[in-house]
Amino acid sequence: MDCRKQRNPPLVVCFGEMLIDFVPTTRGISLAESPAFKKAAGGAPANVAVGNTCLGGLSAFIGKVGEDEFGYMLADILKENNVNNQGMYFDPGAPFVTLRSDGEHEFMFYRNPIPFTMIYTFPKIFCYGSISLITEPCKSAHIAAAEAAKDAGVVLSYDPNLRLPLWPSADSARERIFSIWETADIIKISEEEISFLTKGEDPYDDTVVCKLYHPNLKLLLVTEGPMGMQAIDTTGAGDAFVAGILSQLSIDLFILQDKLRESLMFANSCGALIVMERGAIPALPTREFVFNAMLKCVA
Repeated sequence: MDCRKQRNPPLVVCFGEMLIDFVPTTRGISLAESPAFKKAAGGAPANVAVGNTCLGGLSAFIGKVGEDEFGYMLADILKENNVNNQGMYFDPGAPFVTLRSDGEHEFMFYRNPIPFTMIYTFPKIFCYGSISLITEPCKSAHIAAAEAAKDAGVVLSYDPNLRLPLWPSADSARERIFSIWETADIIKISEEEISFLTKGEDPYDDTVVCKLYHPNLKLLLVTEGPMGMQAIDTTGAGDAFVAGILSQLSIDLFILQDKLRESLMFANSCGALIVMERGAIPALPTREFVFNAMLKCVA
């Protein structure tokens, strides 16, 4: 969906990975069996950056991509979607994504350690995941950037976005994800991640979820995957949801007090709409598209 530019809205900086989803044109088969692939730009922080601009916000992205035609294509995609891409660096590496028959995605990764540098004046919201905590030098750069943003009063938004195949072990993933947990102001987590982080406890038990809350947390958001939706491709659904809520918060942080329900309905609609198409960034909805879909639901 074409994204529309809006002048001088609050800035959301997204830090982490950007990649190409090679989505099989035939669902429910392995990578080796797929006769062809559709290229779709993605990566959780990049998805959120583009999602925010599609919804009328102003975003910047900091990360490293492959030093090849795909990498430069990704940089161009950010630019085409009005995302500031001056924080991009280039290095070999690419992940592959395949779809199961139910529309869920499976990942195979190829990547080198990625250094990041914070090059922007402090935004209103700093958004990141946990993949950049796996190896140095990106782990130290991630922590330093988040600490600097926190000291400057920037709202920190954290989506762990667990990808176990990238981690040395489940224990190391759990430990590092938790290592920055209490610095975040907003955390978005899936029911699968709740089960993982609590070592198998019931993610639908409120007492279990409350264990993940910390005193300085402003908002703990729990998503439940494709429940209630007929999904074609769930890639980027959680990211579209995050973009939806951050686009609202970047305009007015007071929605946490008096407009949270409406903002969450808007974010839910963003997540629901993206699963109706293949790929992440190509399917991100505009603000107008979201509002029109919401109106149809209540009509």
